[in-house]
Amino acid sequence: MSGSGDRGERGEKGGSSERHGAHARPPTLRERWEAYKNSPFLPATVLVLIVAAAAGLFAGSYTYAMADPTPHRIPAALVTRPAAEHGEAFVVGMEQALDASLEVRDYPDVADARRALDEQKVFAVVRASDGGGVALDVAGASGASVAELLGKAGSEVGDATGVELTVRDIKPLQRGDPRGLALFYISLAAVIMGFLGAIQLSVHAHGLNPAERIVFTAAYALLGGFAIAAAVDWWLGAVDLPFVQSWLILAFTMFTSGMVFTMFNTLMGRWAMIPTWGVMVLLGNPSSGGAVSWPLLPSALGHIGRWLPPGASVNAQHTAVYYQGHQFVFPYLVLTGWALVSCTVFWVWRHRHPGGRARTPEHAAAAT
Repeated sequence: MSGSGDRGERGEKGGSSERHGAHARPPTLRERWEAYKNSPFLPATVLVLIVAAAAGLFAGSYTYAMADPTPHRIPAALVTRPAAEHGEAFVVGMEQALDASLEVRDYPDVADARRALDEQKVFAVVRASDGGGVALDVAGASGASVAELLGKAGSEVGDATGVELTVRDIKPLQRGDPRGLALFYISLAAVIMGFLGAIQLSVHAHGLNPAERIVFTAAYALLGGFAIAAAVDWWLGAVDLPFVQSWLILAFTMFTSGMVFTMFNTLMGRWAMIPTWGVMVLLGNPSSGGAVSWPLLPSALGHIGRWLPPGASVNAQHTAVYYQGHQFVFPYLVLTGWALVSCTVFWVWRHRHPGGRARTPEHAAAAT
């Protein structure tokens, strides 16, 4: 009996030592990778890299668009009757000063040229002045940076050619917004808060079903757009907005931005912020024409920006505030297109969206 007991005891000790040895074996590289892959450290590491890259790209995109604005194509009207004395010499000098980026269009009289300015077909009007020299009419509301550039170049050309020049801003910006940046910032606020709201719905209202998610996105967009417009107009008095129209443009922008994130969230899950940030912030905001007018942006950005929600929002807001009688339908079509595509993708592939709540089958509900 004692012998079998000793053998059992030795067997238990031997098994214990073998198991201890197995536990003491260092994990293989593959096992370490599997453990790391299934831990929270992998997504955290990826996020560290993404945030660092996004920070650099964010600074780089704005610097590329705004650090050294260069004219690429600036349409200008030349009034042919009455012809300005030395007008052609002045135009030639302006073309040279602006490195051939001035695109001169002839108009028969001042009224036609002013109409083209109101319709934003041209950014300046060159005409005969009352004193017998040349008058350069610019429109700060069409872009403070462009008006400033044209005025400076015109003064230098006038001094160099001996042409008596009169520069006048015939459509100035509002007094509370001398640089024309308020409309850019309110549009930027609507874009960023739009997709941040959608992110917060995904985090804190995860159980919303698709239709409910769309309704709540529209709800915070309407309230948020109202808050932005009220703060800028009623509270700060910085810009006199056509309130209802500006409010609805901001609300439409917030809704579109929120649904863009929701669409990417449906397609890409937790990494939806990457394409949303890329389209709406890295590319959309610098190319919107709000901080630097489109004629001074790099040519590719100047064209792309019109087709993205931030550029459409700035354009719609700009014409609503300064060109009430000459508004464009295009920016509203752009916002509508992005909103419809986003909502459609979300609705068609809603089963892939990480949110929502399970529905109880009718027969199960009846049984209970």
